[in-house]
Amino acid sequence: MTHILVIHSSATGTASVSRRLTAALLAKWQAADPSLSIVERDIGANPVPHLTAETLGGIGRGDATGPAAEATRFLSDTLVAELQAADILVLGAPMYNFGIASTLKAWFDHVLRAGVTFRYTASGPEGLLTGKRAVIVSTRGGAYSEGPAVAFDMQEPHLRTLLGFVGITDVAIIRAERQAMGPDAAATETAAALAALPSLG
Repeated sequence: MTHILVIHSSATGTASVSRRLTAALLAKWQAADPSLSIVERDIGANPVPHLTAETLGGIGRGDATGPAAEATRFLSDTLVAELQAADILVLGAPMYNFGIASTLKAWFDHVLRAGVTFRYTASGPEGLLTGKRAVIVSTRGGAYSEGPAVAFDMQEPHLRTLLGFVGITDVAIIRAERQAMGPDAAATETAAALAALPSLG
């Protein structure tokens, strides 16, 4: 059985283009394999807390004692277990101010743990979640995939870096940009993204 973990990070609820694309992707995959195991975590509606001085110990940076650190360790263990169990990770990742949602960054802060999802070696860091596949459902208001605005794209490169750090290098990107450049442009981009949804195999 294939296990899929879906992380939704859009703050726009039912108006979210990334959620529409992710739903279409899951429907396509379920049609191909009804036995899929799918876990969805909506950090747009239920955000992962940002780290603080009191909670850093929960992810292994200092003393893990105290209620705040212990709660963070429990949450981090839960999120890591979901990721470890997944064969495929689907990230619904809209661009906010040229980067990813702060809630998605907080999720990564809880799952990038030394000795758990990566380790340091004499030759540098090594990801421990190899063999997994990721699909980034990327949406943005402007056009950043070509031309001078490419330099402002701190969304997709950042996600590739974070995933690669834990060993997930098989990454596909489904992109719908120009969402704020008029209804015709938005519709065209979304239709193209829907047509490009990858197969399960």
